[in-house]
Amino acid sequence: MSKTNAGNFFEDFSVGQVIKHATPRTVTDGDVALYTALYGSRFAVQSSDSFAHRIGYRKAPIDDLLTFHIVFGKTVPDISLNAVANLGYAGGRFLAPVYPGDTLSAVSEVIGKKENSNGRTGVVYVRSTGYTSDGTEVLDYVRWVMVNKRDPGSPAPQPVVPELPAVLDPSALGNAAPMLDLAHWDNELAGSRFRFGDYEIGEKIDHVDGMTVEEAEHQIATRLYQNTAKVHFNQHTEGRGRFGCRLIYGGHVISLARALSFNGLGNAFHITGINGGRHVSPLFAGDTVYAWSEVLDAQEIEGRKDVGALRLRLVATKNAPCTDYPFKGEDGKYANPVVLDFDYWALLPM
Repeated sequence: MSKTNAGNFFEDFSVGQVIKHATPRTVTDGDVALYTALYGSRFAVQSSDSFAHRIGYRKAPIDDLLTFHIVFGKTVPDISLNAVANLGYAGGRFLAPVYPGDTLSAVSEVIGKKENSNGRTGVVYVRSTGYTSDGTEVLDYVRWVMVNKRDPGSPAPQPVVPELPAVLDPSALGNAAPMLDLAHWDNELAGSRFRFGDYEIGEKIDHVDGMTVEEAEHQIATRLYQNTAKVHFNQHTEGRGRFGCRLIYGGHVISLARALSFNGLGNAFHITGINGGRHVSPLFAGDTVYAWSEVLDAQEIEGRKDVGALRLRLVATKNAPCTDYPFKGEDGKYANPVVLDFDYWALLPM
C-alpha cells in the first residue's frame, strides 16, 4: 500500500462528502511581512497597528486575501492536486478579522459535480470554510475546479450543479469588522480622502499602475500558502503540457489586482464578501498586470453608521493598460487582455 498521496481525481468525489484538511497553520508576523513584500498592499488598517487600534481593532488584522489564500491552500491537496484549472468563486463571506498568532484550519463539503463532454475531466463544486483554533468561522466560499479523471472510460455520474447566489446581501456582511471610531480615521494616513459617499454607481476607476509577475515571486507566494497544485510548481511536467510552462496561481492575480486598486480605492479597507470571480485566461511569469474597477452598487448596512459597502467589479488585464476599460466585446466574450473578473463587496468609512 502506497504511503504517498496522489490526490483525488474526479471519480473520487461524491456530493455530500465532507473533507477535513491538513494542516492547521498559525499565521505569523513573518507571513504578513512576506505578503506585503510580494504584493505591496498599502491599506492602512492592515498595515499599521496604531491606525487599526485607534479605530477599534485590537491591532492590525491580516489582509483579507491572505486569510483567503491560507484557507484555500489547505484545500488544494484534497481538492485540486489533479486540477486542470480553478474556474471560479461565489458566495464568499469574510466573517471575522484574523490576527497574527491565530491558527487557521479548513473543512470542505462537495456540493456538486459534473463530467465534461470530453470525458477526460469534470467540474467539482466545493464549499470551503476556514476556522480559527477556538472554532470561530472566519471565511467561507464556494469554488469550482476542473479536475482530471483517473480513468477516462469510467461512467459519467449524474450531474449535480448547485444553485449559487449571484450577489450576497450586504446587510449580512457587516460583522466582519468591529464598530469603528471614525473620529480617529485619518484620511491622510489612510492615503485617500474618498469615502463611501464619494463613489457613484457606474463609476470606473483606472488604477493606473502595472506590476510584472516574476517567476520567483509567484513560486514563493504559492509556497507561502502551502498550495501544492502541480500546475504551479512542476516545470518538468508542465513544460510538456498545453502551455509549456507553469501557470500563475489565480489567487496571486487577485492579490496583485487588489493591491493595485489602492490607487483610487485607498479607503476600501476590507473585503467583506465575494459575489463571484472568474479566471478568464492564464497568466505567466513575465506578464504585467494592470487593473481597473467599476462601482456596481453602494449600500448602507443596517445597524451601522460607521461603514458602507461598495460592490466592486475588479478587472485585471495582462500587458495592456486599462485606459479603455477593456472588458467584453459585442459578442459577450471577454476582451483578449482580460485575465480576471472579480466581483466583491468592500467596506469603506462613511
